[in-house]
Amino acid sequence: MKTKLLFSLLVTLFMFSASYASFPVKRTTSATTNTEVTTSTTEVVEPLATVASQDKWVGVALWFFLGWPFAAHRWYYKKPVGWNILFIVTFAGLGIWAIVDLINILTDNF
Repeated sequence: MKTKLLFSLLVTLFMFSASYASFPVKRTTSATTNTEVTTSTTEVVEPLATVASQDKWVGVALWFFLGWPFAAHRWYYKKPVGWNILFIVTFAGLGIWAIVDLINILTDNF
C-alpha cells in the first residue's frame, strides 16, 4: 500500500514538472481585420533567469549548507518545482544527483 502511494506521488510530481518548458518558446499571435488581412508577429520569450545573472559561489554555498535536505541551490537557480521536490524526496538522488549538481554549478552548466 505504501509503495503504491509513493509511486503514484512520484509519477504525479514527474508529470507536473514535465509540463513546464525549459527552453525558449516562440509564440505567435494573429489578428484579423475586416478586410480579410491576417498579420502575425513572432516574439521569443526569454528565460526567467540566466545562469550568468546568478552568482556561482552563492549557489555552491547553498548546495553545501542547505542542498541536501532542502535543495536550496535548485530553488536559487529557479529549477522546476516538481524536480526540486523530487530531489528532496529521493534524498538528492541518494547523493548522486547532488554531486552532479555541484559539478554543473562549478562548471557554469547549471
